[in-house]
Amino acid sequence: MIQADGTLRPRLVWDWPLRLFHWLLVLAIAILFVTGKLGGNWMEWHKRTGYVVLGLVFFRLIWGVAGGYYARFANFVRGPRAVLAFVRGRHGESQMRRGHAGHNPLGALSVLAMLLAIALQAGTGLFANDDILLEGPYASLVSKELSDWLTGVHKINSNVILGLIALHLIAIAFYFFRRKTNLVMPMLTGRKLMAIDAPQASRPAWLAALAILVSAASVYLMVGR
Repeated sequence: MIQADGTLRPRLVWDWPLRLFHWLLVLAIAILFVTGKLGGNWMEWHKRTGYVVLGLVFFRLIWGVAGGYYARFANFVRGPRAVLAFVRGRHGESQMRRGHAGHNPLGALSVLAMLLAIALQAGTGLFANDDILLEGPYASLVSKELSDWLTGVHKINSNVILGLIALHLIAIAFYFFRRKTNLVMPMLTGRKLMAIDAPQASRPAWLAALAILVSAASVYLMVGR
C-alpha cells in the first residue's frame, strides 16, 4: 500500500548476499573476457574464474528460493501478460511514480536471460578445449567433435552475454536520464526510496553462509579433481 502522506522512505530491497553476488559476478565476467582475449597462460585464470562463476550461478539459484523477498524468483518473475502490460505502460508509469520495488516484469526477463546465458557459458566451458594446452575438466569425457562443438557454442555465447550487458547498461542509462532514477546506488546500498509500504528484504546471515557453502561445495565436487 502507498504511504498515507506520500513520503518517500528508504526500504531495504537488495539484501547484502544478492549485492555481493551481483558485484562479484561483474568482476568475474570482466576477468573472463580479459583473460579470454589475452589467451596463453592467462587461460588458467580464465578456467579458475569460470569455476567462480559456476559457484555464483549455484548461489543465485539457491538464493532465488531461500533469499530475501525481492531476490526470490517467485516474487519477481511474471508471465507474458504482465510483461506486455508493463511494456504498454498500463502499470509501468504508476509503479515508477510510486517507486517500483524489486525488478519490474521486463527487468525480470533481463535477469533470467542473463542467468541462463551465464549458466550456459559456465556449462559449456566444462567441456571446452583450446586445441593447445587447456581443456575443461569434462572435455575428456566426450568426443573431440562434441568438445569442439561446445567450444564453438562457448565462443558464440560470449557475444550473447556482451549483448545482454550492453542492453543492461542502456536500461540503466535510460532510467537515469529519462526517469531520473538511479538503479546503481540501490545495488550498492541495498535501499530504495519508495512511497509504498513494501516488505523489506532481510534473511539471517547464517542462511546466506549456508548457501555460499553449498555452492562452493557443489563446484568442488564437480571440478575438484
